[in-house]
Amino acid sequence: MRRTCTVLVSLALVIAVGGCDSAVRQQQAAEQRAAEQGPPPPARIPQACQVNGRTPKIGIITINLQALFFNQINTGARRVADQVGAQVQIVNGNDDSTVQANAIDDLVANDYDAIIVDAVDTDGIKPAIRRANAAGVPVVAVDATVDDPAVSAQVGTANAEGGKQLGEALLGISGGQGEIGVVSALGSTIQLERQKGFTDEVTAHGMRIGTVVDGRNVQENAQAASENLLTGNPNLPYAYATGEPALIGLAAAVGSQGRTDRIKVVGWDLSAQAMDGLRAGWIKAVVQQNTFQFGYESMAAAIDLACGRPVPRDIPVPTQIVTPENVAQYAYYLER
Repeated sequence: MRRTCTVLVSLALVIAVGGCDSAVRQQQAAEQRAAEQGPPPPARIPQACQVNGRTPKIGIITINLQALFFNQINTGARRVADQVGAQVQIVNGNDDSTVQANAIDDLVANDYDAIIVDAVDTDGIKPAIRRANAAGVPVVAVDATVDDPAVSAQVGTANAEGGKQLGEALLGISGGQGEIGVVSALGSTIQLERQKGFTDEVTAHGMRIGTVVDGRNVQENAQAASENLLTGNPNLPYAYATGEPALIGLAAAVGSQGRTDRIKVVGWDLSAQAMDGLRAGWIKAVVQQNTFQFGYESMAAAIDLACGRPVPRDIPVPTQIVTPENVAQYAYYLER
């Protein structure tokens, strides 16, 4: 009898391991298919034109070139520009609003026909955008909302609404109880909007916001801030990260402190680290903005404006909620 039980237990373990291996293989195959397929193509390519006897010159001023998020916007924009034949110059804002403002002035001085900007400081960038507008150079704001009449078009998502969606997801997991640590970027207008939308939702339904740390939108800083957050709160059950560097830093800190079995995380923007956390199940939900479509739409708008064609003032791009259950569908977001 003892021998029979041992055989049955061993057989059960083999079946369990085999089933686990099969699930992993299926997940890997699904992710490979999604990565090979890549992002959906642009829905619309604007008509080519000549500006002063040449193809349009479009400048793109990004926040930084470290995050996949911004690189994917650039990739999408280049894809549209290449099909139209437009010339593109990408400027690294290096997380500095002054650098971005100077870049706008430089592009205007060098006869660029339209400018796309993802603003670090949505108020601080306004004087430079107004100067460009006065010089006859249209500016398309992408991602970060710049509320100013000098902006010709705004491409982006509702950041506060995305924060609210993650708040709703966490409330469903927590039952409306528990403390939440936050890894934010306190100098970023975008991430403060995401923080407020999330905070308003969870606190209205009984949860508490505990320690908020500033990752400054830089991965290394976000990891150090996250380490401090977790060290100072050894029993913290939940955490929220407001952007890609914040979520990467938080994931690294959770891993280094061996907390994956004791904390549940929600946050913004996919990365390799976020995908790993989703696969493992301790990252519960990630708001993924359609970065490639940001690039498609902003470049299409910029080319239309450079060619003298009207564009809508607001061009919304929907978000996607990535969970452990559907993560395989979004593997293409790990590509630049």
